[in-house]
Amino acid sequence: MSVHALQTCRDSAEILIHPASCSGGYLVDESGREIAITEQMIQHACNELERQWVPAPSRTGN
Repeated sequence: MSVHALQTCRDSAEILIHPASCSGGYLVDESGREIAITEQMIQHACNELERQWVPAPSRTGN
């Protein structure tokens, strides 16, 4: 996950408005503050992985 994505989630008040969106995990930022991992953060990370995914080269001839 990019630092930009973390910054966006950190600045939002979504977790305070919708506490159920927290997955139960936390990140610790460079200042030592705990940042709740939200479903939005997980979905963003999964979307980025899917976007950047490249299939492995085929291993024919083995």
